[in-house]
Amino acid sequence: MNDRIRGRLMALREEMKQNGVDIYIIPTADFHGSEYVGDHFKAREYVTGFTGSAGTAVVMQQEAGLWTDGRYFIQAGSQLAGSGITLYRMEEEGVPTVKEFLKDKLKEGGCLGFDGRTVLARDGAAYEKIASDKGARLCTDQDLAGKIWQGRPPLPREPFFILEEGYAGASIQEKLSKVREKMQLAGADTHIISSLYDIAWLLNVRGGDISHVPVVLSYLTLTQKECIWYVQEGIVTKGQRAYLNENKITTRPYGDIYQDMQALDAEAVLYDENSTNYRIVKSLPSNTKRIVQKNPSELLKAIKNPTEIKNTIAAHKKDGVAFTKFMYWLKTNIGKIPMTELLASEYLNKQRQAQENFLDLSFDTICAYGPNAAMMHYTATPEGNAQLKPEGFLLVDSGGHYLEGTTDITRTIALGPLTDEMRRHFTAVLRSNLNLAGAKFLQGCTGSQLDILARGPLWEMGLDYKCGTGHGVGHILNVHEGPNGFRWKLRKDGNDCAALEEGMVTTDEPGVYIEGAYGIRIENELACKKAEKNEYGQFLCFETITYAPIDLDAVDVLQLSQREKELLNSYHKKVYEMLSPYFEGAEKEWLKEYTRAI
Repeated sequence: MNDRIRGRLMALREEMKQNGVDIYIIPTADFHGSEYVGDHFKAREYVTGFTGSAGTAVVMQQEAGLWTDGRYFIQAGSQLAGSGITLYRMEEEGVPTVKEFLKDKLKEGGCLGFDGRTVLARDGAAYEKIASDKGARLCTDQDLAGKIWQGRPPLPREPFFILEEGYAGASIQEKLSKVREKMQLAGADTHIISSLYDIAWLLNVRGGDISHVPVVLSYLTLTQKECIWYVQEGIVTKGQRAYLNENKITTRPYGDIYQDMQALDAEAVLYDENSTNYRIVKSLPSNTKRIVQKNPSELLKAIKNPTEIKNTIAAHKKDGVAFTKFMYWLKTNIGKIPMTELLASEYLNKQRQAQENFLDLSFDTICAYGPNAAMMHYTATPEGNAQLKPEGFLLVDSGGHYLEGTTDITRTIALGPLTDEMRRHFTAVLRSNLNLAGAKFLQGCTGSQLDILARGPLWEMGLDYKCGTGHGVGHILNVHEGPNGFRWKLRKDGNDCAALEEGMVTTDEPGVYIEGAYGIRIENELACKKAEKNEYGQFLCFETITYAPIDLDAVDVLQLSQREKELLNSYHKKVYEMLSPYFEGAEKEWLKEYTRAI
């Protein structure tokens, strides 16, 4: 494997020599700042062999580095071994950032290269300054990794469908009207939208151009009178064309965005530098005023409307039935029939597929047994597929897209005997989950202010997890959505812990990860809603909308406070009420036992 990677690095370095490039940057990115990308855009994976969803590669003639976050430290360390690529563990003490590394390594008068379509405007501007300070030049019009990529998959161009208003809860015109109001307030006459999630939400369309993320590869430009959708030719059907015409949406070829931006006649352009690529911004006429801020649609879509909340709860009920059937099968058959991570994952997938209006998984299922679960985003493969035994923990992080909404749930399941330490750690994670879910707080609080409620029980034990506690969830979109989230350490390049508002849906997923031993995570989705309002202000609270048993076999009841017991019992009572009508016989008795009051 890593002989192949070293060969690819050699080929890339030869291309760099021919183009006079000293340092070449390969982000994990498409042309839209998407978190997950289609196969065509996995250049960083091709060059480095690291398969995680987040990371940046930097290649020089004599060295190369890969930067990734705490979710992937174990996985990246294993996959990069013997490749000649150094792993830089982001946000760890003494580890330089990519930008710090470039400042140190770029020589005076040298050349820094990257594909300007795959680098965000924010990062491109930073790289431009680094080069300028060194009297160096930029090379941003060459996809050097693409030149060495043999058998590169084509650009995705999957069909799309219209999401009916009964599921979306608002029409295109209502959404465009709200965005145009925000444009006017910002003083912009044109708005460029590159975020695939925002475009899908605005136009009420869903596609399939990224695996498990139902979006359409496209750009959008918006004025007070015009809406132009840059989409690949040939994918719009006759019926969809009528829908677009009815809503006054004009289409242009996907690749024409750059030439159109060069000829743009606008006084002030609004764009989000966190989702608009560097090449688009550099294409704008120099005399155009730039208004750089978050896409207005980001917050609008994060606050789910009443129809979306109602539908999302219906989706979670279906998903809870599927997951509970899986959990019953697992707990009653472990040790009796052969099981592997992949077999268990496939059984769960089939339970979801059996639900009405199921569309797709919301991400690749993480089914990790024993030490594999210490890798937060572990993926089982035919080559590395653990046998399940009637002992220890199985961690399953999974979810689905339904016409009604998107789900994301994690359960850690005891397959047999546990050590005292495992039980202690599981109960601490449970306490963390319950304490955050049970929060009441004043409007204006952010996810960073509430994060301590989840981490508290673990910090008391000298434990932590190297990731956020939770993220926003898209509505039949990306399973990770901003701007809401829970984390104590704010990211330097952006804040995904906005003030929480009624209608936001955020995951609650604390965990413990012991390298070489096991991982534990319990994840539910929380819908933010209003509590009482009084002289102190408007209070908010959470409603847990994920419905599936938390494995009582792993709980040390003595560690729980009375309030924590009440929170757990109340949650399990709700789970039984929601799911029991869909079960009978032995399955229903099992559900009753695993949602019993403790």
